[in-house]
Amino acid sequence: MEAEKILNDRIEKATQNLIPLEKMEEEYAKLIENGAKKGADSYTYRVKNQTPHCKFGEEGICCRICTMGPCRITAKAPRGICGCDVHGIVARNYVRFTAGGTATHSDHGRAICHTLYEASADGNYHVKDPEKLMRLAKEWEIPTEGRDIYDIAHDAALIGLEEYGKPFGFQRFIDRATPERKETWIREEVAPRAIDREVSTDLHMTHMGCSSEAYALIRQALRSGLSDGWGGSMMGTEMSDIMFGTPMPIDCEANLGTIKADYVNIMVHGHDPSVSEMIIYYSEDPEMIQKAKDLGAKGINVVGVCCTSNEVAMRHGISMAGNFLQQENCILTGAIEACVVDVQCIFPALGPLSKCFHTKFITTSEIARMPESQFIQFDPHTAGRDAKKIVEMAVENYKNRDKDSVYIPDMKTKATVGYSCEAIVKQLDTVTNSFVDEIGTYKPLVECVTSGVLRGAVAMVGCNNPRVRADLAHISLMKKLLKNDIILVLSGCSAQAAAKAGLMCKEAKEVCGAGLKRVCELADIPPVLHMGSCVDISRMMLLVNYIARDWGIDVPQLPILGCAPEWMSEKAVSIGNYVVATGIDTFLGIVPYTSGSQLVTDILCGGVEDGVQSWVGAHFFFETDIDKLGDMMIERIEEKRRALNI
Repeated sequence: MEAEKILNDRIEKATQNLIPLEKMEEEYAKLIENGAKKGADSYTYRVKNQTPHCKFGEEGICCRICTMGPCRITAKAPRGICGCDVHGIVARNYVRFTAGGTATHSDHGRAICHTLYEASADGNYHVKDPEKLMRLAKEWEIPTEGRDIYDIAHDAALIGLEEYGKPFGFQRFIDRATPERKETWIREEVAPRAIDREVSTDLHMTHMGCSSEAYALIRQALRSGLSDGWGGSMMGTEMSDIMFGTPMPIDCEANLGTIKADYVNIMVHGHDPSVSEMIIYYSEDPEMIQKAKDLGAKGINVVGVCCTSNEVAMRHGISMAGNFLQQENCILTGAIEACVVDVQCIFPALGPLSKCFHTKFITTSEIARMPESQFIQFDPHTAGRDAKKIVEMAVENYKNRDKDSVYIPDMKTKATVGYSCEAIVKQLDTVTNSFVDEIGTYKPLVECVTSGVLRGAVAMVGCNNPRVRADLAHISLMKKLLKNDIILVLSGCSAQAAAKAGLMCKEAKEVCGAGLKRVCELADIPPVLHMGSCVDISRMMLLVNYIARDWGIDVPQLPILGCAPEWMSEKAVSIGNYVVATGIDTFLGIVPYTSGSQLVTDILCGGVEDGVQSWVGAHFFFETDIDKLGDMMIERIEEKRRALNI
């Protein structure tokens, strides 16, 4: 009886930090109702206005790449005007979707490289992880002896920038993969070349009068995705770590309750940490804090949304107010003085919405110009001045807040974030004292899997999608997998879904199976490991390859899966392509726009002999029933275990 009481007490303690999805939805409904009084709408209204969706678009059978059409495939018209059949049209659309995602994530990486190139001892940006810089310099054979750290950083940034347009060879980072992976990519002609070349090839191949053969197009989609995951995204992650610090475990809080009624609240949103890093710096400036207090506030509170939130949470412990579909809710609290955005996943609706309240909507990148915003362009040379100006604007705006319109839901959870590859190795080392080289060893993790204490791992990533109930797929899948002793590594909006629900704290071990709970206790980790923003899925690719290296097997053999249950963007298609090409079976809860072609679907999902499974050893799984998706994932992990005789 005593043991049972202790167990129940532990579970009760763990669940105190859990917030049921139904409770969150009740509070969101109150926010929307509160906003309606001010004339504000939200995505929930706009979804209704856009339903039902275009079936031609959903199936990928509409072609508009020339002005002979647009063409759409029907039983009456099985080919477009040029003669392209449904398989060519669907495959071309898929490649173009990939091109958008590859370009977007990789341009993020390019911007970070440019910022690092401008870093200096007396500038706005500095080298905060010189050890990581020196490891990269060694990897890229950059001279370091007797040289200033910033000269080395500039060389690294320049070499990184050259990866975008070099005329020959493959991406440098593919040398980090296992020999089997690299050999596979080269043999199957999907090894990524220059990043910009792959995006250009995507668009050239899909131009009118070029490729219409489905197999060739999907092969190019994989290569383009790999240039993102093992090129542009990895560049963004590496250079950000060098400049802003490699993440290590840090505690923070999550959900809308992190917005503080008696503080100046600044919301940072987007993906590029160059902006948010400077905003945080000046929000902690004693002069700015005193100005806030002079106006009646207790201080300045920065909260994050979307992947910018992941960036600042894992390096500074800044609160995560929410993920993609939470951005409007933050404004609807009526307590945000300034919404400062950089690039990607930003609703244009934030401009008009902000005007319903006192919030200043500030855009900072020429890549993301939006109506009804104040544009303050960030540049490495003027970033400090601009950030200080923005923080000062937010502070001065506090006096314009309508306190009667403020409603902040009482929802706040604990989370531990910042598990980079370096952090995971360090955590394992505290248990086993087994650090062996610059990469470290993952053998303790391998032993947990081979012994059956852990059944496997799932890398869960991706956005929210208003086509489905927000966060439901993420949270229900997480709980199911944790219960079955499957450890989770998360990034992007999926990570924030876990944090908001209370699944990213160490106490959440109490909702896990006995094996996973034991691992969490020994390693002192939460069962859901936060690895960063969506570009940081590149960390996951390295993690998986390092595990395969220490296990002595190829990546497709590992009982490790990828999953994006609520994805919505072009970036997600690019990510899916490089995760599959890396050798990781990937499960999607939203079906891509490929259902109009059974051939394209079969190429992607292993339904034909000559498809992605035969090329790279992994494939996609599509299932919109989330409970079934979870069962499929558990069974796939068990299949891989049986194949390994473990």
